[in-house]
Amino acid sequence: MHRVGSAGNTAGSTRPRKEKRFTYVLNDADAKKHCAGINCLAYLNGSAFSTSDYLFSGSRDGTLKRWELNNGDASFSGTFESHVDWVNDAIIVGEKLVSCSSDTTLKVWNCFSEGACTRTLRQHSDYVICLAAAEKNSNIVASGGLGGEVFIWDLDAALAPVAKSVDAKEDEVPNGNSGPALTTLCNVNSSSNIASSNGQSHGYNPIAAKGHKDSVYALAMNDTGTLLVSGGTEKVVRVWDPRTGSKKMKLRGHTDNIRTLLLDSTGRYCLSGSSDSMIRLWDLGQQRCVHSYAVHTDSVWALASTPSFGHVYSGGRDQSVYLTDLSTRESVLLCTNEYPILQLSLQDDTIWVATTDSSVYGWPAEGRTPQKVFEKGGSFLAGNLSFSRARASLEGSAPVPVYKEPSLVIPGVPAIIQHEIMNNRRHVLTKDTAGSVKLWEITRGSVIEDFGKVSFEDKKKELFEMVSIPAWFTMDARLGCLSVHLDTPQCFSAEIYAVDLNVSGAQEDLKINLAQETLRGLLVHWSKRKQKSSSHSLSNGDSSSGKDIPPKDSPRSRSEVDDGTENHATHVLPSFEFSTVSPPSIITEGSSGGPWRKRITDLDGTEGDLPWWCVDCVTHNRYPKENTKCGFYLHSAEGSPAPNITQGKLSAPRILRIHKVANYVVEKLVLDKPLDGGSDGTFAMGLSSGQSQLSALDSSSRIGLKPWQKLKPCVEILCNNQVLSAEMSLATVRTYIWKKPEDLILHYRVVQSR
Repeated sequence: MHRVGSAGNTAGSTRPRKEKRFTYVLNDADAKKHCAGINCLAYLNGSAFSTSDYLFSGSRDGTLKRWELNNGDASFSGTFESHVDWVNDAIIVGEKLVSCSSDTTLKVWNCFSEGACTRTLRQHSDYVICLAAAEKNSNIVASGGLGGEVFIWDLDAALAPVAKSVDAKEDEVPNGNSGPALTTLCNVNSSSNIASSNGQSHGYNPIAAKGHKDSVYALAMNDTGTLLVSGGTEKVVRVWDPRTGSKKMKLRGHTDNIRTLLLDSTGRYCLSGSSDSMIRLWDLGQQRCVHSYAVHTDSVWALASTPSFGHVYSGGRDQSVYLTDLSTRESVLLCTNEYPILQLSLQDDTIWVATTDSSVYGWPAEGRTPQKVFEKGGSFLAGNLSFSRARASLEGSAPVPVYKEPSLVIPGVPAIIQHEIMNNRRHVLTKDTAGSVKLWEITRGSVIEDFGKVSFEDKKKELFEMVSIPAWFTMDARLGCLSVHLDTPQCFSAEIYAVDLNVSGAQEDLKINLAQETLRGLLVHWSKRKQKSSSHSLSNGDSSSGKDIPPKDSPRSRSEVDDGTENHATHVLPSFEFSTVSPPSIITEGSSGGPWRKRITDLDGTEGDLPWWCVDCVTHNRYPKENTKCGFYLHSAEGSPAPNITQGKLSAPRILRIHKVANYVVEKLVLDKPLDGGSDGTFAMGLSSGQSQLSALDSSSRIGLKPWQKLKPCVEILCNNQVLSAEMSLATVRTYIWKKPEDLILHYRVVQSR
């Protein structure tokens, strides 16, 4: 998951020791599609609410999407984006959608909203994997996760309006769990403004069903909410009273992890699927297993039953969906998929299949009259496990699927499975599940070239550049797309000349800080809306809170003075403009300790918990000045008639080009009076301030020079006896040519005059 990392702060600072991380997630060109595996599905019969039925899908890309089902077609209807890690499960509770994630939270949404999260529930100390709800009691939801915790939530109580605001310090009150104190309920209102409140001060805590010693993978609840079953790595089915969290019984029989559970509406029968490849039917009244079904040849990960609980659809790691008659034990292979099956959802005569692929597949199911499937032939008796494996191993004995092709596919886009950061620290090479290799420019979040299905390693070698730029970001592709992480102050260590970005009218020595300009591009919508809101407040005579205004005695940056009525943050260079069609999302830590996620175009300027260092950089043009200098020695090459022009150590920006060093040598050799450095023997070369010695020397007029001085010698710069390219930077030379820990040593020699 994306845990918020941070960098240490300077000694004596009044700021927190660790600073919030700022992450931005680059979305594919089609934001209406998932870009990673589908972990869960939830079907909503819209007859009670609207004219259409809806299917909700939750993905490893961290989002949920709503699909409108009409006349055998599924059309995109909305995105629910707030989770910062994989969405693992989702259920429909009345008109509410409840989801859980590896970010340790549950989130509540209005099914028919534009995607704004109603409330975030925090109680788990680890990934939340599964959910269960009572069909006839729309208040009760259970959640389970890798921390071995099972909680039963009363949604009416959990979603009740918060009575008072809470100081962030209250979040530190322990809640009795082994994990962090995460009882905070984060509220996102209709305008997507982020606020937070503490669950304990609100007076609500969920019921804890204590008993699991290890991870919980599956939950199920009966219709009235009087019975809850759970399963996980302990290989047993536990039965609870969700009204009190008390244990009722424990059922043994499986020999491996329990991955999926179903209860019939009355709560008498329970179906369990396990990594031992078996499906078991339990009679909870008799507290025993009454049937075992060996239909799969690998782990069973998903179950869905017909309304009467007479037939069960099952899927799993063997990529197959079977339909089994629970009473006769007759089974038939319904279909096979290209990917392992993670969850099933039955909608009348369609079984929706979620897999590790980013697409959702709908197959014919005959859910109303499942006997019709058996009439098509190919059925077999679901025997014991050894029989099932023996059947699968016999050549030609594997069953033939009833259906060859799905009746409907909701397409996704391929997930990124491999990436390589290029040496220029702006381009990233990726490979996706379809085998396509693409080159991204992360400073504007777009694909600049699609190479198709080529060798990733060969393309990486082909694109190699001998350049050295500091690693100013880290990256992962856990969400199936690129997530770029910025931490202060490290992210401000990389600079590039403006001319290398083709900035129109830029001075030759103007340097661009990559992180600063990237943040401006990402937060330009936030900046404009914040500025507009502030101007509106001031015009109405309202006093500003002053939260983001620097103290009166703080120095005003040049941008604050020179930009007139418009903030410098709204000026974005072309190389840092992010798409508004498929905008990136940002992820950062909230003021109450919980992370949040929003698309950059949805930021309205009121977000008060953006990292202070991002606000300082974008709004006030202030950021930590990292050491971007490179120390080196410059001597005449052995055997060269040119005299030594320097004595001590020189210093220059790491990105300084070798031709600048050559120009420096030329001027020192030609001018009557050498340019002496400071008392410490250092020189500042190539700076953009206009006060640089080198900038003065680069003047083309050369007025006042004697005729012989206008004949400039041609100088070569060498390192380790290798002539350096004029366009190499000092950092590149140090990394690829010098390759030593001690200070860089350069030599020069005159090769001809002109």
